[in-house]
Amino acid sequence: MTRKFHPGWVAVGVAFVTLMATAGFRSAPSVLIIPLEDAFGWSRADISFAVAVNVLLFGLVAPFAAALMERFGIRRVVMTALAVVAAGSAATIFINAPWQLVVLWGVVVGVGTGSMALVFAATVASRWFVARRGLVTGLLTAASATGQLVFLPGLAMLAMDWGWKSVSLTVAACSLLVVPLVFFFLGESPQKRGLKPYGAPEDWAPPPKNTMPAGKLALDTLRQAAKEKTFWYLVLSFFVCGLSTNGLVGTHFIPAAHDHGMMEPVAAGLLALVGVFDVVGTLASGWLTDRFDARRLLFAYYGLRGLSLFLLPSILFSTVHPSTLVFVIFYGLDWVATVPPTILLCRKVLGPERGTVVYGWVFASHQIGGAVAAFGAALLRVQFGDYALAFYISAVLCLVAAYLVLRIARPVSKVAAE
Repeated sequence: MTRKFHPGWVAVGVAFVTLMATAGFRSAPSVLIIPLEDAFGWSRADISFAVAVNVLLFGLVAPFAAALMERFGIRRVVMTALAVVAAGSAATIFINAPWQLVVLWGVVVGVGTGSMALVFAATVASRWFVARRGLVTGLLTAASATGQLVFLPGLAMLAMDWGWKSVSLTVAACSLLVVPLVFFFLGESPQKRGLKPYGAPEDWAPPPKNTMPAGKLALDTLRQAAKEKTFWYLVLSFFVCGLSTNGLVGTHFIPAAHDHGMMEPVAAGLLALVGVFDVVGTLASGWLTDRFDARRLLFAYYGLRGLSLFLLPSILFSTVHPSTLVFVIFYGLDWVATVPPTILLCRKVLGPERGTVVYGWVFASHQIGGAVAAFGAALLRVQFGDYALAFYISAVLCLVAAYLVLRIARPVSKVAAE
């Protein structure tokens, strides 16, 4: 008897909520920059350094988190990460020096959120789905945008009305609320329930379980992947992806808009609106990835993003203008549309059994780019008085990334990528 409803969709639902919450935790520093400046008199560069550390560790722990999920299971890793985020965020209310912000929000929260990053999405999609994998990856990637949509405006209002400490306590409470959902409803794999992944053919067999220790698996995967040109093209292009999204716009859009006289809740609302359109763009990207050449999709995404960033410095005003909304829509559709085709190409580097860990390392480069932009854009703003040069540099690098992805060898067939 054929099941009408596959439990893989339940795993997707739980993962969506978890990733949505993680995105909210990750985006919180962008609404804290101005309040922390006002509360302590710290420089924007000092505060942005903590954000840069957060962004960097969010990526660097990803390959190890992917390996830990393979070794110890998804639920254990995710629940532990949620507890770490709650502890780090709650302890932030006691800080009185920039280095403490770096330790707690940079290191502790960065490690916690990084352990639930998009490698979590890739792991769930790979374990539970064969058919519709691109669509599922797009859906879970869109959870990041949805989290930004749900959390950012509310966190900005909390910071304004109740002070920045209320933001830290809200993040801690929400982290703990997600733990029971993961414990009771997130399945490890279809095999543990005597099932096959959604859309698997009759002769499907699970990839052999790797028995390497998690750290050794992550490092061995890096060593082998580093021999492949495709890996380095993906690393360099995803570095630019992180630099031009989380690191630059995700961290500095609100302060940049504030420099032009826009109120923080309004700027946060615009950034959240980017998230609305990103849901549409990422779902569409997942659907397209199941049907078209992933390289050409990435070429289009990076090229269009570069063009939009060239326009951004000229359309920031004290109030919302039509041109600002055009940027929000255009840029939002492209925000993380790069993820589904990138994950597909990562499975090509060393095969599907190492695909998630390969993506973990590629995602690490994404966050290194984000960290460079988070701190570098702040330095440029301090030096030149605005963010224009940072936006222009990012735009040029997006065009370079568009060229690089076309140099990736075409997959032999769609089946080869599975």
